[in-house]
Amino acid sequence: MSDSVFFTPSRRTLLKLGGVVAGGAALAACSSKAATTGGASGSTGTLPGIGNNGQVGKGRTGANADTLFIAGFQWGPPTTYNPFSPTAAWPASSNVMQIVYESLLRWNILTGEILPGLAASYKVDGTNTVTLTMQDGVTFNDGTPCTAQDAAFSFNIGKTATGVSVASFFQAADSIEATDAKTVVIKINQTTKNVGQVLQMLCENYVVPQKVFSSLAADKVSSEIMTNPVGPGPFKVDTADQTQVVLTQTGSYWGKTYYGGLPVMKTIIHPIFKGNEDANLQYTNGGLDICQTFQSQIWKTWEAGKPTGTYLKAKPYYVPGSLPMLIMNTTKPGLDSAVVRKAIVTAIDYASISDTAMSGYSATVQASLILPTGAESKFFNQADATANGWKYDKVAAEKLLTDAGATKGSDGIYVLNGKRLGPYKIITPTGWTDWNASCEIIASSLKAIGIEVATNFPQQAETTQAIQGGTFDMCVWYVSGVNPSSPWARFRDIMSQSLMKPVGTTSFANYGRWKNADAEALLTAAAQAADDTSKKAAYDKLDALYRKEIPAAPIMYRPDEFYEYSAVNFYNWADEKNTYAPPMFRGAGNTWMYKIKKIAG
Repeated sequence: MSDSVFFTPSRRTLLKLGGVVAGGAALAACSSKAATTGGASGSTGTLPGIGNNGQVGKGRTGANADTLFIAGFQWGPPTTYNPFSPTAAWPASSNVMQIVYESLLRWNILTGEILPGLAASYKVDGTNTVTLTMQDGVTFNDGTPCTAQDAAFSFNIGKTATGVSVASFFQAADSIEATDAKTVVIKINQTTKNVGQVLQMLCENYVVPQKVFSSLAADKVSSEIMTNPVGPGPFKVDTADQTQVVLTQTGSYWGKTYYGGLPVMKTIIHPIFKGNEDANLQYTNGGLDICQTFQSQIWKTWEAGKPTGTYLKAKPYYVPGSLPMLIMNTTKPGLDSAVVRKAIVTAIDYASISDTAMSGYSATVQASLILPTGAESKFFNQADATANGWKYDKVAAEKLLTDAGATKGSDGIYVLNGKRLGPYKIITPTGWTDWNASCEIIASSLKAIGIEVATNFPQQAETTQAIQGGTFDMCVWYVSGVNPSSPWARFRDIMSQSLMKPVGTTSFANYGRWKNADAEALLTAAAQAADDTSKKAAYDKLDALYRKEIPAAPIMYRPDEFYEYSAVNFYNWADEKNTYAPPMFRGAGNTWMYKIKKIAG
């Protein structure tokens, strides 16, 4: 799941129900063995990239030995592979594995490094332009050339087509054009001067064939049904139905030279499960090679002798990449008080959320909109977060209320300035089990200090409407995750004044309708900062304002992707000891497709 929701439609699929149980697509379990010398054809010594318990399977034979079985990306029968459709099926959906459609650049969640994609290189001229040079010999899977003209067209279509997410590119860029068959020049918007925002979209948006999409009327671009996607990636859609999606190699991929060969697997099969439970069962039983689902207590799979693995070998097992937020509607009586909001965030038992709701997959969150680890850590101010932030302290939370003059009624609920602190409802979609559990913990924590809160879990569509329309009290929702424009994009999502809409009007930022006279200037300064030193200074000011006002608060550090593999048929998976690729199934993580090795020769 991508958390870059400001630019792309929400496609939270980890816990979404739909489709039918895949029939016969996944394989039965393979028995495991210790990964020592001779454990695979041609191997010497201990094999790299295997199960967390040091186990591997025996491998598969025949065509199945050359097949990669995956799950967690598609949860219903595919209807269209049109990447501009808000309901595009995997692998045409936004910001997923780049195996049919590909982006110009790729991004590494561990280092923040931007790497080549369809573009072999890029050059940034201050805050004026970004120039990209295309790789040699790029073709679409129908054999036609993929040129700089196709790349520029893939963004310019957002100027005329209605309802396509790439249209937001022109909030950050004034123009994009191909100056020749291999060169793309982007002129950065000189009002915003936000280079990171431009680079983010170059890493996340796909290049499509101009000859296919230029024939569509502008109002049909996002609604056109496509069953045979034409992209520059190494795979094409072979067959798809209500049980599975099958991809096969094109055999003539431009990246053969760049990567030193074609992908190890010749076929990729994605069974379509009805929900997490079925996918997790197949993963545990050896029927999947990679999985991207929330699994409670995943360590029990390798403790049971299964050759399952994660990137990190100890808790939290996954690399954090998103910050689900408790967002408070500051137009609501009581919640319009910064003191009440600080009492709320001080009352929350974050450790319980991590241990119970997230199976320990999250460190205890800190008082910041910046992740303290990974690519964003260079901007994190630990001293300020400690001195001026908050942490779970029930007594301190209640003292904040009483010091502000709040008095507790006979019903145990505080009243401040004539405003009773509740009843409030905290919402998040039904079926988002880890977030549902988080809401219950938050509600219980707040009741314990005299704030009346109940949980409510509507369907996703209803929840989205309430949050975007500003009619909620409190919610657990997502904002921008870690990407080339973060943490700026996350501050914008929480604090933007220019993107905020009145209650009752759909907004895609500042859902809590928090108003502040200083925020927009600070956001602009951070966006336009030219180097890490000036960015750090700007983020220090933004985070200080955030800690003072607290319009929202992170409740957990969630993985960018649930990077899970099983060494039943392949080994040499990327992990913290085998660091050739980050824990990503997309972007810079694509390298794993060329580096894994078959266990059976």
